[in-house]
Amino acid sequence: MGGALAKQGFALVYGGGKTGLMGAVADGALQAGGEVHGVIVESMNTPALAHAGLHSLQVTQTMQQRKWKMYEMADGFIALPGGYGTFDELFETITWAQIGVHQKPIGLLNIRNYFAPLWGMIKFAEQEGFIYPEHTDMLCMAEQPEDLLTQMQNHQPDEAAVKRWMRQ
Repeated sequence: MGGALAKQGFALVYGGGKTGLMGAVADGALQAGGEVHGVIVESMNTPALAHAGLHSLQVTQTMQQRKWKMYEMADGFIALPGGYGTFDELFETITWAQIGVHQKPIGLLNIRNYFAPLWGMIKFAEQEGFIYPEHTDMLCMAEQPEDLLTQMQNHQPDEAAVKRWMRQ
């Protein structure tokens, strides 16, 4: 993912860590000549966790400040396989789009079909009337980074989706 972002001229904005999957994404972007910016919460800004080779690393006091700062810096959002933190940030970003805070594209990199169960739950919630179809449609999903980036670049937000949700 990092290499694909860099090759297409996109900067990476992420949580600033050097470990795990996101550390690998940052390394991939840097190795491909991409620009990488981290936003890390103060309690995680340690030599064991923070990536030292980024173009910039901003430190915030709280996770909420960190998420808002990343939101301000990003032109779109991509969720990769992850746990509670990934789900928290993904659903907050979707909710913000649903209520009109932003119209930035949101993507799921569905490596090894990781997001299939979540997608099934979203579609079930839609079937049950808890999610409008246009809110499901605001998500892009692909198995390959390049395909996801193409979908996200071509994605057109449905401006009526916010109005419908706010009316009904």
